[in-house]
Amino acid sequence: MNVPGQVDEVVARRRAIEALRAGVPSRDAVAALGSGQSAIEDSFTSLRESAAGGAAGGLLIGGGFGSGKSHLLAHLARLALDDGFAVSRVVISKETPLYDPAKVFLAAANAAVAPGRSGPAIAEAAAEIDLEARGFAELMRWAGSPAADLNERFPATLALFARVRERDTEFADAIVRFWAGDPIPAPELRRRLKEIGESRVALPAVPARELGLQRLRFAARLLAASGYAGWVILFDEVELIGRYSVQQRAKSYAEVARWVRGEHGGSGLPIAAVLAMTDDFEAAVITGKNDRELVPAKLRAKDSAESAELAGRAELGMRIIDREMTLLVPPDGAELDQAYVKLKDLHGAAFGWRPPDVAGLERLGATRMRQYVRAWINEWDLVRLDPRYRPETMTLEVASDYREDSALEEAVDP
Repeated sequence: MNVPGQVDEVVARRRAIEALRAGVPSRDAVAALGSGQSAIEDSFTSLRESAAGGAAGGLLIGGGFGSGKSHLLAHLARLALDDGFAVSRVVISKETPLYDPAKVFLAAANAAVAPGRSGPAIAEAAAEIDLEARGFAELMRWAGSPAADLNERFPATLALFARVRERDTEFADAIVRFWAGDPIPAPELRRRLKEIGESRVALPAVPARELGLQRLRFAARLLAASGYAGWVILFDEVELIGRYSVQQRAKSYAEVARWVRGEHGGSGLPIAAVLAMTDDFEAAVITGKNDRELVPAKLRAKDSAESAELAGRAELGMRIIDREMTLLVPPDGAELDQAYVKLKDLHGAAFGWRPPDVAGLERLGATRMRQYVRAWINEWDLVRLDPRYRPETMTLEVASDYREDSALEEAVDP
């Protein structure tokens, strides 16, 4: 007879098996297999330490399709949560284009989780912050200082939040939603400010892109003031930018530079970013589409200061992709042996049997961990169903698609 705890363990093991088979970086799958990328883990540790000290920065990692980038990001998320950071995972897509800071912030805010908490991290931070403590006072001073470069809405909503958190929860929630990306009506803010004697606060309009950048700075400082080490944002499938038009590729290259260099405006921002993209991007897009020449030439031909600045930032982003990408290390024999033993034990515990040894794939330098894992699992499944069967697994390479797709630039409501 199975007791509830034993049933839960079996379900968790089977869930891990199915996630590994599908290449989905679930919590169970990551816990079962680890990462095998010690050099990247060391760089990520240094990145977190810098971010916790107020020095924002980022790391660009690259690998082929199925090499384990998403799995690695999930593993890094666990490390960051264990280290006291709030963590967001953002998948670049039509709904979340890298070139749009407002939509990227909204995706990061919606995805943010905090250590030991179940709700959205920004809301959790706002609920937990001690309004009488030094951290909140420093946040207030920073938000209202020229160094923060924030719209007046941020210090104004902070002041209002301190007044209404306990006695007007509905409006307090509206303020928190504004910090996390929702609009807040200026007339309502003015009315509320007048009630507390702050009737002369100006609330000038701010462009959506700039507001997204300001929200990022503010949210990171809010998280730190609430006791978290900072904010780690993990970007997956960044290679999608290769399918944008030239103009949007330029903006995306500039965003790569901003995240990796940690140049979000101001200083003292506890933000760490990791961006993952395919390792053939430079050859297929930057070189293959002649972006090194084409992108800056098109921008500078517009003969404006804004376009010239974007050209410089785009060139920096392309150099980072070309020269600073940290590649995932293919699994060596020892790592493959270790993974094989772990998965064999996991499969046996998940299905209550003793899996025999299976051949899997020939060990070649170009074969990726996901391919080995899927082959082992599939072969054990087949042998479990028919012990006499001797499976043989073949692989088929799927090339990355970097053809431009105008649909990726169509407006999508967040």
